Order: sequence, then C-alpha cells, then structure tokens
Amino acid sequence: MAALRRARRQEQLVSKRLLREDSAAEEGGQDGADVVPDPLSEDEVLELLRGVQRGSEDRQRSLGRLRWALQNEETQQKFVRLDGSIRTLTGLFTSSLAELQLEAARCLHELSHSSVPTVAEACLPVTSYLLTYLSGHSLELTELCLYTLGNLVVESQAVRKQLLPQGIIPVLASCIQSPHEAVLEGVGYVLSQLLQAKEAPMEIIPLVLDSVLPQHMLRLVCSGLKAAMGAAVEFAWCLHYIICRHKDNEVLLALGAVSALTSLLLDLASQIPQDVPEGLELLVCPVLRSLSNLLAQSGCQGQGQDGRLLIALFLILQCFLQQHPFLVQECLWLLNNLTADDPFLCSALLSLELLPALLQLLTCSQMATVLVLTVLCNMAEKGLFQCQQLLQQPLLPRLLPLLTLPDPEAVGQCLELLHLLFLHCPEAAADFARQGGHQALEQHQSTPELQERAQALLDVVRSGAPSACQATLAAFS
Repeated sequence: MAALRRARRQEQLVSKRLLREDSAAEEGGQDGADVVPDPLSEDEVLELLRGVQRGSEDRQRSLGRLRWALQNEETQQKFVRLDGSIRTLTGLFTSSLAELQLEAARCLHELSHSSVPTVAEACLPVTSYLLTYLSGHSLELTELCLYTLGNLVVESQAVRKQLLPQGIIPVLASCIQSPHEAVLEGVGYVLSQLLQAKEAPMEIIPLVLDSVLPQHMLRLVCSGLKAAMGAAVEFAWCLHYIICRHKDNEVLLALGAVSALTSLLLDLASQIPQDVPEGLELLVCPVLRSLSNLLAQSGCQGQGQDGRLLIALFLILQCFLQQHPFLVQECLWLLNNLTADDPFLCSALLSLELLPALLQLLTCSQMATVLVLTVLCNMAEKGLFQCQQLLQQPLLPRLLPLLTLPDPEAVGQCLELLHLLFLHCPEAAADFARQGGHQALEQHQSTPELQERAQALLDVVRSGAPSACQATLAAFS
C-alpha cells in the first residue's frame, strides 16, 4: 500500500488495496501474509463452497479456508464460475451472525482485489449490500466494505454504473462525517478511484460537487497536519482529480479553496521539522497541484497574492529537495502560475530576496530548468527594473551553459529570456557578446524550432546597437 501511494506522486494512479490480517495466512499454515496459496482444482473449490453452504457449526472455519484460497487469482476465477457461489457469499454477508458476516465480507474483499474484470462483475449483486452496511455499527465491517467498493469500481464500468444510481455519492457524503479516521481514509480511497474513472468529468464529478463532500474534503485536507494524515492525503488527491479534470470549479472557489490551501502550505512551512515525517510528501504534492491548477483557471486572478506563500514554497523546497526532488517541479509549477501576469508577486520575489534560491534550482533537473526559466521570463516581462535586478545576480553567466543543453524546450525558454533582457536592457546584449554569447547562439542556427529566434538574437548581439533590440520582437511574437 505504501508503495502504491508513493507512486501517486508522479501520476494519477488507480490501484487496489487489500486489508488482510496476519491470521489470513495462518489458515493455510503459512508463516507470512504475503505467501500466495497454490491454485485449487475445480473439485477442491467446489468442496470449499459446499462446506460454506452446509449449516454446520464449522461454517466459519470453512469461510476462513475459503478466504485463504481466494488469495489465488486462478482459484478466484474458478469460484465465481460455480453456480450459486456469489449468492452463497451474499447470503452469509447479510447474515445476522456478526462473525459469519465479517468472514464473508473478507471473502468478498479478496475477490474484489482480483485483476480480472469478470471477477469484479461477478460481485455486482452484492454492491447494494456493501453500500447498506456502510452505515452499520461495526467499524471493521464498514472499513472492509469501503475498500471492497474501492477495488470493485476500478475494474469495471458496469460496477460504477450500477453504484451511481444506487446512491454511492450520498452514502460517501454521509460517511465522510464519521469521527473514525479509518472510515475517513476508506471514503477517500473509494472517492479517488471514482474520480479517476474515464466517465468521471461528466457523470461523477458533478454529483460530488453537488453534495456536501467538497466542504468536508477541504476541512479534512487542511486539518491533516494535526490529525488524520491518511485521510488528508486521500482527499488531497481527490481535490487534485476534481480540479484537473473539471474546468468549472466555482464550488471549490466559493468554499475558499485557494485561501484554505494557501493557509495549509503556510502552516506546513512554519512547522517543518529537521526530520520530515514519513509520508508528508504525499500530502504536499496534491496540495501544490490543486492550488496551482486552481490559480491557472479563470476566475482566480489575484487570489494567490500572498508574499508569504513565496517564502513557504522555498522553505518546502529546502526541506524536500534531497529526499523528494520530484516536489521541486511541483513547487515551480505553482510558482510559475503565481507569477504569470502578476507584477506584485514578481516584485515580491525580488524584495524578499528569493531570487538567489530560485537560480540555484536552474540545474536541479531538466524539468526544473525549464520551469525556473519560465518564472524568470514572467519576471523579465514586467520591465526594466526586474530585468536590471536579474542581471545584477549576475544572470547571463548562468544562461550560457544552458544554451548548450540537448533539450530544445530548455534552450527555447532560455532564448525567450534573453530576448526579454535585451529588449528592456539593451546594454545586456553587449555584455552577453563579451562573454562569448554569440558562439552559443550560432550552434542553434540549424535547429528548425530554434533557428529563427537564435538568428534574431545574433543580429542584436553582433550589431551592438540598442535600437536593434526592437528587431527581435517579430521573431518572438
């Protein structure tokens, strides 16, 4: 589970999770829960089913043996093909005997973990009962039902289409108000699986936004530093999936999502210890993405104008740079969206003396190089004062090596930055020439996507005349 959750930091990830006690392995006489039993023959599976169907006193033990056997995917497929197998499990799952009900739920949970879609679809008849027992009094049963549902919705659109009219969204909206962290984390897991479905933008996200889920999701995400970290991580990813797959996020904006997520990052930065708690990056990543994507959407202009957020971003960068370098690009994406068309925050980067820290990230990674250059372009676009401040760092010697990179995107962004610097500070072109800049530009004269811009800058550098800078405008428009 930890490995799967860590993998989410790079991409959206639908996954399956398994709640399995150590005792599950003991049913088969094994020492560890990770040992998968050998597949059973058709006759052996039939005998297990008959043992479960008999009304004898050892029915619970038979269910335990079945649960152990169902850890094997081949056995799972044989079991669901048997006539009456799912009907039998459903009957025991709805039993008034708590222990039998729980053991049957564990068997269904094993089936839900199958990677074979037909196994998930065989469980369709039990989905309505899984929803019903989410409002029960057994915490363990509720958690089992949640993770079983979360596993089932991944494999089959048919399962999702059945669960939506059965009211899974209103049921989750009720469960999210539970005081139990295990239940909250399970709700987040189910919801994140649903929100990544291909039909989510049209069929699922609107239902979620029309419910009370968004306000509780924001509340839980923003309280994650104090309690319920696991649930906060799940719902932070849920927010990310909604925001990146849904263009109209007026509901979240009206709930104050921008200010809430900003405050969370400020709190995080102020509390960052020397030893970062394990898993904190799993919360930080989707929070950064959610805020960044919100700010990139229409209707958010000016909502992120808080200079403290810039300081918080660099503190987070400093904290996670060594162990979790993937967060560098997440922070830089947010920094780009904050500074794009925002003179206030571009000036704040300078007045707060954050520019040296930004420049240190230029060679952190290929993506970081492009993003840092993009932020520098955002600043240079604002005019003479910002360009003068950039040049005083000094910036030009740092750009020369970047022009030799094999990455056309990074080189192109570097050319854009040089264009802006020469435009607002024509004397910079002469400095660039003295440092051998014309040689760096000449090597791109034969690169199709770069040659026009490289030639325009060469003309400026070679002419030495400030007025020639205006000629570069056409090439960069």
